[in-house]
Amino acid sequence: MENIILIGFMGAGKTTIGRLLAQKLNTQQHDFDEILVRQIGMSIADYFDAYGSESFCKIETRVLQQSLQLTGIISTGGGIVLKKENRLYLQNRSNVVYLKADLDELVHRVVLDKRNVRPLATSKSPDEIREVYLPRLPLYEESAKFIVDTTKRLPEEIVLEILEKVEVI
Repeated sequence: MENIILIGFMGAGKTTIGRLLAQKLNTQQHDFDEILVRQIGMSIADYFDAYGSESFCKIETRVLQQSLQLTGIISTGGGIVLKKENRLYLQNRSNVVYLKADLDELVHRVVLDKRNVRPLATSKSPDEIREVYLPRLPLYEESAKFIVDTTKRLPEEIVLEILEKVEVI
């Protein structure tokens, strides 16, 4: 059975749902943000400031390639679908789940999350976040086999829906 790969915009619940899925399935969760921080040796925000988004995207592709060899739940970064190469990797997997949420809900979650500072949202208004969000929607949809709406839902409900849709590891 294949890994379950979670994609979606920042704040959609990839990390939270990934942890719960891993617990439920008694497997490992591999979180892109944690892997990236280990590999780059600094926070993602600091890396963005120092090297820019293009360099970050290259590292993110490398981490995706490495992660596809792992067993368990893979929680990707929100921008993983921006590169066509990454979308092709995802399209060739059977258990890619797009965690979709209403934009207002995403903005609310991101603003409230003081632990996980997101470079693309730190200094942006809701309208600016919308400008980042909207072009990604079709990319998430084209990359995923399943879409699960996380808006105003409990994490446990989301996990159950994912398990109903995918082939369990």
